Amino acid sequence: MTRITNIILTIVVVSLLVAFAYFAYQGHQIISMVEDSMVVTSIGVLPYYAFRSFLRMLGAYILSFIFTLIYGYKAGTDPKAERYLIPILDILQSVPILGFFPAAVYFFVSIFKGGLVGVELASIFLIFTSQAWNMTFGFYESLTTIPKDIKEAADSYGLVGWRRFQKLYFPAGIPKMVYNSILSWSGGWYFLIAAEIIAIGPVKYSLPGLGSYLIRTTENGQLGLTLAGLLTLITLITLMNIFIWHPLSTWAQKFKYEFDSTGDSPYKGWGNRLWWYAPIFKELRRLLINNKEFINIVFDESSILIERINNFCNKYLAWIRILCYWLFVLLMVYALIRGLLALGTIFLAPWQPEVFSIPKAIFYSFLRLLAAYLVSLFWTVPMAIWIGHNEKAYEFLTPVFEVLASIPATALFPIIVFILVDITGGMNLAAILLVLTGMQWYLLFNLIAGVKSIPQDLKEAAAAFGLRRSMYLRKVVFPALVPSLITGSITSWGGGWNALIVAEYVVYAGKTYKAFGIGSLLDVAMYSSGSFQLIWSSLIAMVLTIVLMNRFFWRKLYDMAVAKFKIDT
Repeated sequence: MTRITNIILTIVVVSLLVAFAYFAYQGHQIISMVEDSMVVTSIGVLPYYAFRSFLRMLGAYILSFIFTLIYGYKAGTDPKAERYLIPILDILQSVPILGFFPAAVYFFVSIFKGGLVGVELASIFLIFTSQAWNMTFGFYESLTTIPKDIKEAADSYGLVGWRRFQKLYFPAGIPKMVYNSILSWSGGWYFLIAAEIIAIGPVKYSLPGLGSYLIRTTENGQLGLTLAGLLTLITLITLMNIFIWHPLSTWAQKFKYEFDSTGDSPYKGWGNRLWWYAPIFKELRRLLINNKEFINIVFDESSILIERINNFCNKYLAWIRILCYWLFVLLMVYALIRGLLALGTIFLAPWQPEVFSIPKAIFYSFLRLLAAYLVSLFWTVPMAIWIGHNEKAYEFLTPVFEVLASIPATALFPIIVFILVDITGGMNLAAILLVLTGMQWYLLFNLIAGVKSIPQDLKEAAAAFGLRRSMYLRKVVFPALVPSLITGSITSWGGGWNALIVAEYVVYAGKTYKAFGIGSLLDVAMYSSGSFQLIWSSLIAMVLTIVLMNRFFWRKLYDMAVAKFKIDT
């Protein structure tokens, strides 16, 4: 896109970020308009709560998918836009979910005059913030690692615009998007509690769902009901793995790069057999086949419509860009004025003593994250290599890991309180364990995707040259893993910073357990004191730390990995 379009995108993001300051400042006034609802803690409501939570997750995923295609495409295909879109994405993924929901509540609830629909939309938006960034990073990585000869082939066939996206970019991103969709759903389940319990200071609003059910029963010490809610969540996740994710994962293997036509065929596991041979799905496929012509017409008409829209935009693009440019300039000016006034009101007030402890809190949290990351590397790298080369292990263990990745950290609270806290006498080890649950799966699934993306003919060539064990790992596997390892590391650290809000502040059976760190400071400010000065000071410090790490460490490693380890012929 042109320079004006890039400026418009920048204006949009900056305006939204600055507006968050104003919305957050006003959030405590708007949320009081909505009455708190009682969460029923009985087993009989679990199916209904599961359905409500699933609908929120689905709505958030649809938004995340659309955002991924647009944002990831722009960042992965436009080097000029990439320079600022990826740092902006780093910022967005570094903001914990608690940093988004005061603004989200104010924005959506104010639109719907304090109605329940506004709070539901706010919850969906919050889940979106725990899903979208990981998917976008995965799609972006897929586009930046497309082999050079594939791009040259697309150029020779004259693929441009929509057809280039349809035939080149979208298929290239399918394997990573499937894997990262699984992980994003897991992240959404993980932070479902924060998205269904919306609070600013003492004022809270609880939406009916599995997340609010789990946190209520946990806070009340109702271990049996907590286990029942957890079992319902695991059942829902397992059904999705059987009927959606496993068939999609097998299908996605058709889109990995092969240098010849003799690549291995996807492994047909029990989930795929169920899909192909169960009577209900046979009838569904028969219905689709009988209406194949109608479906083809719909797709053809959709493509024609998209082409016409594209031609219309090209024809009137200059006027549209100018109009959008000035509209967003006005929006930016408005957002800057209101946002700066709100920030000025917050930071010109007398500074609270807790604000001065933020650097120390960041340091303590960083040490916990580093420990959790090293533990994650220790087991995820060998596990991913083994699973990626063993189809039976992949068939059996991947669904298990998907379920484990989706379990909210609150499910571990009883174990942590009764075992780790009592044995160690503090929350430090427990906090590291909880942070681990928010980091390790990003690494594991990205690494598995990296191993599965190794072309079959490279494996056959390695076998033909006698590369075995350590030599095979060093010459074939590890180079293929490097881009996925760095992408997984970036997203895992982002997930780890987010996990601090449930790792350093635990409420169980009416008692609060805290480990000093930036997560506990943010929790206290959000759920107890409602201090916007401490909230925004903590968020700014956290975002600044993550951006500096990503910019001067992970980003340099990623650029080096893409240049050195990208698969080309």
